[in-house]
Amino acid sequence: MVSRPRNVVEDVVENVVEDVVEDVVENRQNILEMIKENDTISAKSISEQIKVSERTVQRILEKLKKENIIYREGSPKGGRWIIL
Repeated sequence: MVSRPRNVVEDVVENVVEDVVEDVVENRQNILEMIKENDTISAKSISEQIKVSERTVQRILEKLKKENIIYREGSPKGGRWIIL
């Protein structure tokens, strides 16, 4: 049986998916490192440092909270992050 050549679109989609997954993992790691260094860091400050939107950072923080990786102690403005 002869395999068909890969479609250009399939290659592009595969590459885009790989890049997006790598970016998400890298952003999560960067955010956790930043929290380790400064447990009172804000989503805005994180977004400015890793050059993604504040909303993207908020989504990642929410996901990390749902996965019980981090916890926010105290108020949104005066609280701190705890890595579990």
